[in-house]
Amino acid sequence: MSARTSVDQRLAGETFVEQAAHADADDPAGLLRGAAMFPTQSRRGYIPGATEHQFFEAADTSLLPVIPVDAASLMLVSRQLESIAKRQAPRIAFKTKGSILLLNLFDIFAVQAEGNYVSLQHRPHRYLVHESLSSMAEKLKPYGFIRIHRSVVVNVSAVEEVQPLPTGEYRLRVRGGKEYLVTRTYKHNLRDLAQLWVGTDRLCG
Repeated sequence: MSARTSVDQRLAGETFVEQAAHADADDPAGLLRGAAMFPTQSRRGYIPGATEHQFFEAADTSLLPVIPVDAASLMLVSRQLESIAKRQAPRIAFKTKGSILLLNLFDIFAVQAEGNYVSLQHRPHRYLVHESLSSMAEKLKPYGFIRIHRSVVVNVSAVEEVQPLPTGEYRLRVRGGKEYLVTRTYKHNLRDLAQLWVGTDRLCG
């Protein structure tokens, strides 16, 4: 072992002892908390590349603090996170009754064709916009909207249930209870409803 290596090890040991001496007496585990493993050396010392002379000891996780969390706190945090997500969500701007209105796309659960207009389904209101459904479908596609019918586009995040029908079509329910028919022409779009399918075959192959 070189003289420099010996000095480095001695200084490291002195630093560790000094830190331990100044640790909070009421929190003896403070120095250990936050570390998962601690390197130790054999009495023969550490030799670079000789891993058989070095091993690791796991920290005692019983020393880590336990923070109790009740259901009410979890619900509060969930609502706060949802509120933050809504503030950061993409928005849609459209003209209605002489004004320009802005809505969070998250709050629009479907878009339906109505003649030369489309109806933005937004609880508790709906808004008419002078636009074709095909044009709206293309604009909304990057934001998680899929077409399920020649006259309906739905927000994937609003879909709560899909029920297969004997006809090969599907019945789709969105939040709030409203139901829509998914025709065979567009049923392949149902693949985008979820990224993870568990306990069932993926819809539409």
